[in-house]
Amino acid sequence: MPPQHQYFHPHQEEAERLLSTQPQPSELQEDIEDEEGKAYESNEKVVIVGIDESGSIDSEDYYANAIPPFSWKKLWLFTGPGFLMSIAFLDPGNLEGDLQAGAIAGYSLLWLLMWATVMGLLIQLLSARLGVATGRHLAELCRDHYPTWAGYLLWFMAELALIGADIQEVIGSAIAIKILSHGVLPLWAGVIITAFDCFIFLFLENYGVRKLEAVFAVLIATMAMSFAWMFGETKPSGKELLIGVVVPKLSSKTIRQAVGVVGCIIMPHNVFLHSALVQSRKIDTHKKGRIQEALNYYSIESSAALFISFLINLFVTTVFAKGFYGTEQANSIGLVNAGQYLQEKYGGGLFPILYIWGIGLLAAGQSSTITGTYAGQFIMGGFLNLRLKKWLRALITRSFAIIPTMIVALFFDTSDKMLDVLNEWINVLQSIQIPFAVIPLLILVSKEQVMGVFKIGPAFKAVAWIIAALVILINGFLLLDFFSSEVKGLLFGTLVSTATAAYMAFIIYLILQGGALSSCPSLIHSKKSIDTGN
Repeated sequence: MPPQHQYFHPHQEEAERLLSTQPQPSELQEDIEDEEGKAYESNEKVVIVGIDESGSIDSEDYYANAIPPFSWKKLWLFTGPGFLMSIAFLDPGNLEGDLQAGAIAGYSLLWLLMWATVMGLLIQLLSARLGVATGRHLAELCRDHYPTWAGYLLWFMAELALIGADIQEVIGSAIAIKILSHGVLPLWAGVIITAFDCFIFLFLENYGVRKLEAVFAVLIATMAMSFAWMFGETKPSGKELLIGVVVPKLSSKTIRQAVGVVGCIIMPHNVFLHSALVQSRKIDTHKKGRIQEALNYYSIESSAALFISFLINLFVTTVFAKGFYGTEQANSIGLVNAGQYLQEKYGGGLFPILYIWGIGLLAAGQSSTITGTYAGQFIMGGFLNLRLKKWLRALITRSFAIIPTMIVALFFDTSDKMLDVLNEWINVLQSIQIPFAVIPLLILVSKEQVMGVFKIGPAFKAVAWIIAALVILINGFLLLDFFSSEVKGLLFGTLVSTATAAYMAFIIYLILQGGALSSCPSLIHSKKSIDTGN
């Protein structure tokens, strides 16, 4: 048997001193295994440890530090979390941003869509890295890292972002149901159907994580086929499409759409979600090589998932660029009337394009609603340290979002224009929340006390902070543009100014607080993660 090598951690002495006053890793792990509020129970996880390319058992200690050779079988076992994460790039809010970018800006913003997806991928890979290396997800680590009051405020912000996203997702599903029922089922009925069928899909989790992931694969394939069919029906210009992807163009007339394209890509709740989803695989966290192996496979499958999501977004953008760029309808098109506009423009054919659009929109809404419920469970359980059964957490999370969504559906059902205004406000709400997910993530993955040897290096850290700053500034422009046109009167202006000052102060606090670490269990997890098993 090959000899086992001890891996030396730069802060090993300090870690061992702290460990002497804390429960030992094995004891702590047993406690965590018993928690009902954790991301996944031990018996729910897909087992990865010990399978080599031939399906036999690896030597127990051989891969303590070495990374096992690439295996297609292992890649298949790791495939799943990245595709669930990619749903947030395909939700109804993103589809509305795509169609408006295409109708108003034509093919000119396709390059930005591509690079925004790349930026989103980088943030999501950091989220996965945090979850794999520490064995805990972002909400849990935020609870330990920040003071209680700041943790509760971060939880409140995450819940607001989740509710806003869920309203868009459920309303998108309800619009699709209304289209496919030929108007028989009103918006509020679609909301009720979406609220309850979410539990039906979540019930599939009882049959195993892989079964639920298979359902998502079907929904993503449905979206891909629907929008690819639309792409084929409308026959966009291949030359203009290629130029739009390769050549950067931006004008004052399309700046708002450009901001929307970037703003829709990074969803706050998705940053929390991915760090939990990667824990659905059971890997040997005592071995450095196994952790790095998992990170490598997750990088591959997340990249593949977001490439597919980019193609789907590209299909939608180019369809509306071909059909409505430069037309009178361009500035009035939205999620509610998009199907009817498509039918008027391209009606006929083997299957009415209105129903193709409705099927794709329904798949987007249903899948994103389920992942939103998932994210809500992890966010609530992590920040509040809840120990509840999963079905109860799902019920509470669903109630948080479905009640305001029902109110919205009843109030806005008769006005397409008001729904578009609501969507603008929700986009603003999402933009406000982005720093409260991204900043804690970047701080935690940069800390050796949290990540051990898996902390990001200086170059990666610089790129990540530049991207985060760019996204925050772009969304800041959206907020400034929105409030400058919406804020009227001295009282409202004063309230907005006060809220803005408090908002900026909290962001600065989060950054400064990153310089200090509490003696939290994340340090223990990091020590355990890099241990070779000796």
